Amino acid sequence: MAEVSATDGGAGGRPADRHGLRSGPGRLLVTLYAIFTVGAASRSLYQLSTRFDEAPLAYLLSAGAALVYALITVVLVRGGERARRLGLAACAVELAGVLVVGTWTVLDPSAFPDSTVWSTYGMGYLFLPLVLPVVGLFWLRAGGARPAVPRD
Repeated sequence: MAEVSATDGGAGGRPADRHGLRSGPGRLLVTLYAIFTVGAASRSLYQLSTRFDEAPLAYLLSAGAALVYALITVVLVRGGERARRLGLAACAVELAGVLVVGTWTVLDPSAFPDSTVWSTYGMGYLFLPLVLPVVGLFWLRAGGARPAVPRD
C-alpha cells in the first residue's frame, strides 16, 4: 500500500485537514478568537494611546490578552503538531490570566480603575474569555488542530 503524506489533499501543499479546523467547533473557535483579537487589540491600542495614565495595568493586560488571542488564532488556523502544542500552552496562559485577573478584580476592584478583557472573568464579554480557553484546551487536546492523515 502506498503511503500518503500529510500534505496530500491540501491546497498548495498545506496539510490535509478534513476533520480538523475547517469544520465544526474548530471553525467557530477560529472565528471567536479572531473577533476577540480584533476587539481586544483595537480597544487596548486606543486606550494605550489616549488614556495610558488612567489605568496602565488594565490597558497593558488587555494588550497582552490581544496578543494571546492572536497567537491562538494563528495556531488554530495553521494546525499541525507543533502548532497544537503551542496552542495548548497559549490557552493555558490565557486561562491562567483570566483566573488571576478575574480574581484580582473581584478581590481588589480599586487596583483596576478601568476594566480589562479578563476583568471579573470576562463578565463584560459574556464570560467568553473564561469559556474560550477551556474549549480551546479540549479541542486541541482532542487533536482538533492536527491535520487528518488518511489511514490504510
